[in-house]
Amino acid sequence: VQLQASGGGLVQAGGSLRLSCAASERSFSSYAMYAMGWFRQAPGKEREFVAAISWSGGNIDYADSVKGRFTISRDNAKNTVYLQMNSLKFEDKAVNYCAADRSYWGRRSMYGYWGQGTLVTVSS
Repeated sequence: VQLQASGGGLVQAGGSLRLSCAASERSFSSYAMYAMGWFRQAPGKEREFVAAISWSGGNIDYADSVKGRFTISRDNAKNTVYLQMNSLKFEDKAVNYCAADRSYWGRRSMYGYWGQGTLVTVSS
């Protein structure tokens, strides 16, 4: 089972980035059966919840720190979940991870599948 995260990079404060997380076709027989989440880990800090989207996309949750600035979405036809990040702040600098699970949707790190991280760096 493989999740491939991409889209990280260096951006100035106030700028935007869009992260993508694609699931390999061999891994996901039905992508719509998986809830998806984004988490991040800043240097010297523990991994924290960022956003999550339910299996059908009907339920979405955000951490308070990103609410109003980040948008999570999914395209089941492309086996991909996105995280649009706007109005980026210096403190958003972190390695971002996507995660998937068939049974769990929420803020805890209980997802069964994780992608490699993609680094977001925000310059002040």
